[in-house]
Amino acid sequence: MDLWHMRQLPAGRVTLHDARRDEHRAVDLEPFEIGVFAVTEEQFAEVLGVPAVHPRRPARDLSWLRAVRFCNAASEWEGLDPAYTFDGEEVTWHIDSDGYRLPTEAEWEYACRAGSAGPHYGPLADVAWTVRDGVSTPQDVGLRLPNLNGLFDTLGNVWEWCWDLLDPERYDDYRVFRGGGFADDAWSVRASVRRGGAPRMHHDDVGMRLARGGFNGVEAAQGWSARADLERGGRGGVRPVGWTPRGR
Repeated sequence: MDLWHMRQLPAGRVTLHDARRDEHRAVDLEPFEIGVFAVTEEQFAEVLGVPAVHPRRPARDLSWLRAVRFCNAASEWEGLDPAYTFDGEEVTWHIDSDGYRLPTEAEWEYACRAGSAGPHYGPLADVAWTVRDGVSTPQDVGLRLPNLNGLFDTLGNVWEWCWDLLDPERYDDYRVFRGGGFADDAWSVRASVRRGGAPRMHHDDVGMRLARGGFNGVEAAQGWSARADLERGGRGGVRPVGWTPRGR
C-alpha cells in the first residue's frame, strides 16, 4: 500500500529570495520525491498509534522536532534507514539516507511552483484554503486543484515545515515553514513567503509534507549547507553587528 503518495520530481533549478538581504540565489536540484499531500491525521495514526479525529485533514500543531521524529518513524515503519540522528535536541541530517525527511526549502519551493514564476500556481480561490474562505480549521487534503506537479495544498490549508534554518543571524535556531495557512490572507499564501519558529514551537496551522532522496556530499544538499548556516550566524557562528538575541 502506498501510504505516503509520493511523487518523483525531476532535476531542475529554483531561485530563492531572501527579502531581508534583498538577495536571490539559484539552486540546482537533483531528482527527489515529495508527498502529493501534506501528512494527514490518518497517516500519523497509522504510524504512531495516536487518534485521528479528522483522518483526511493535515496533521497540525506539530513542532519541528516532532516533525523530524515522525520522519524517522515513517522510515522505520517501512524498513528504511532513518534520515536523522539526535544528540539531545541537536539534529543531524544524513544526506545519503534513503529514509523519509523534511524537504529542504529549495525543494519545497521548486515543488510548489511547478514551473510557475508567479506568487501562485493558479487562481488562489481554486488552489488554496485561505482566510477568504471563512473556515476556522484546516480542510481535508486534496479538495482544491493541484499544481502541475500533481501536488495538492502546497499553498494554503497549513504551513509546512522545511529542514532549513530561517535566518540564523536574527533568529538563531528557528526553522522555516512555508506555504501559508487557512487563516492567512493572500499576501502570506505565496510560493516565496518564508516564516518559521523555534524547534519546540507548535502552531495550529503548521503541519508537514514528507520528502525522500539521498545524495552524495558532505553536509550540503539540495540548496542547504551546514557551513553556510554557521557563516550566517547559526550554532555558534559570528553574529552581525546590532544582532539582538531572541528571548527564550
